[in-house]
Amino acid sequence: MKVTVLLGGASDERAVSLATGAQMSAALREAGHTVAAFDTVRGEVLTPGEEEALRDRGVEPDPPGGGWRDRLLTDGLSVLTGHPVAGAADVFVLAFHGGAGEDGTIQGLLDAAGLAYTGSDRTGCLLAMDKDVSKRLMRDAGIATPAWLTDVLDAERLLAEIGLPMVVKAANGGSSLRLELATTPHELDGALERARGFDDLVIAEAYVAGREFTVGVVGEETLPVGEIIPENDLFDYACKYQPGMAQEIFPASLDESVAARMKVLGRRVHDILRLRDYSRVDFMLDGQGGIWCLEANNLPGMTGNSLLPRGARAAGIDFPTLCDRIVRLAANRRNPPSPTGV
Repeated sequence: MKVTVLLGGASDERAVSLATGAQMSAALREAGHTVAAFDTVRGEVLTPGEEEALRDRGVEPDPPGGGWRDRLLTDGLSVLTGHPVAGAADVFVLAFHGGAGEDGTIQGLLDAAGLAYTGSDRTGCLLAMDKDVSKRLMRDAGIATPAWLTDVLDAERLLAEIGLPMVVKAANGGSSLRLELATTPHELDGALERARGFDDLVIAEAYVAGREFTVGVVGEETLPVGEIIPENDLFDYACKYQPGMAQEIFPASLDESVAARMKVLGRRVHDILRLRDYSRVDFMLDGQGGIWCLEANNLPGMTGNSLLPRGARAAGIDFPTLCDRIVRLAANRRNPPSPTGV
């Protein structure tokens, strides 16, 4: 198939998107597809040398600053569809992280144009990206999620209703950016002061002590549970993307009944939030055996060493096969296979 990987974007997770997109492009070529990697900020297809440099560089140690503009939003979708190479794709692979590429905005544009693309549609993206809404849906479905308050910057009220330790984060953030752990009233005051600068709602959430796990979903398959052991108190940006900052164990060393329950919960969250094609759901296991859902990722990282691909490898699915499967899920929505397979 002809495939165009959309990458970059204008969010503060641009560096993660570039790494994901460059590695997915290489994997899809290995799987036999004709691939163009299209940076939506530049409005251009990356050269082979640029792709190679991004694959070799990986994710930068610190998140980049802002100041870009996504040309799909400012100049219109014709920037993509009018491109002689990128616009000729059978399927558009979304390798965005954060911003308009993950919150459903670009998905809505692609739907309106009748274009086939990978991942969740506008509704699923909106539900998963808004942590307040997704936590409400989980709570209403009887899935345990840590107690939280949204857009409350009053330290006294937070201490009374949530208590310490407490996680302060952006309601629509990703890649663990704008994420802080407050263990004292002084730390909470500092975290709230910094949160006042967010261009976003703020969530204050009870910190659950215990072990952190993640569950990937691809199509109808739920992948083996993985355990994350970060060097820092939280699985933050540095721990996610810098070598040696976290152990990621697949499959997790976990009682089979607990792992099975976590996989069921991962699939339920995927379905409740109306996600499709693939996702990753993160959990904490407390000291009493309670399982707490932290969040769902509708466009999880897709470098070869990201968590979802590691889960896939534990299930016997290599990275090119995983990327190919995601593309074919999108293609089959456009042209469903016949019942006879003809």
